[in-house]
Amino acid sequence: MSGACTGMYNPRYKFRMEVQVNRRAFIFSGLAGAASISALAWSMSSKNTVSIAKAAESFEITKSDAEWRQILTPEQFGVLREEKTERAFTSPLNDEKRVGTFQCAGCDLPAYASTTKYDSGTGWPSFYESLPDAVRTKEDRSFFGTRTEIHCRRCGGHFGHLFNDGPQPTGKRHCLNGLALEFVAA
Repeated sequence: MSGACTGMYNPRYKFRMEVQVNRRAFIFSGLAGAASISALAWSMSSKNTVSIAKAAESFEITKSDAEWRQILTPEQFGVLREEKTERAFTSPLNDEKRVGTFQCAGCDLPAYASTTKYDSGTGWPSFYESLPDAVRTKEDRSFFGTRTEIHCRRCGGHFGHLFNDGPQPTGKRHCLNGLALEFVAA
């Protein structure tokens, strides 16, 4: 009978057990470390970072969270005030083809002309250009990378992100949450 079955001391078996335990401990500690880093990144990209960034910038229209909640739906509040993202292909504005203007759902500032809207295939309303003096941008370091966030210059509401893969004449793609906008037909 082998020492492993009888409970007798077997140096070879003990060595293998220690290697397995150490390997498991190493894997577990690596997973725990990755989870800690993920949690840290998530907390940095959540409301705390949003509040600090928004507080550093001043806007013409400012309201408390309670005031914003009175005028926005819970989904709009999540996008505009907490910088959340709606699910792709869920916004009716993604298929909007009429002539008109897309304005901020928070403060009604006209932000995008329908003539600059195009189908990017991403599932979110996309534009190659905003109206003059309608939006501002800032660096967004969430999701383990750096992107350019687009927000309303008047109330600071989060619209979406800016990418350099759009059509001419600008080569830009303003990839926006439909919940952040309202369409006004011409």
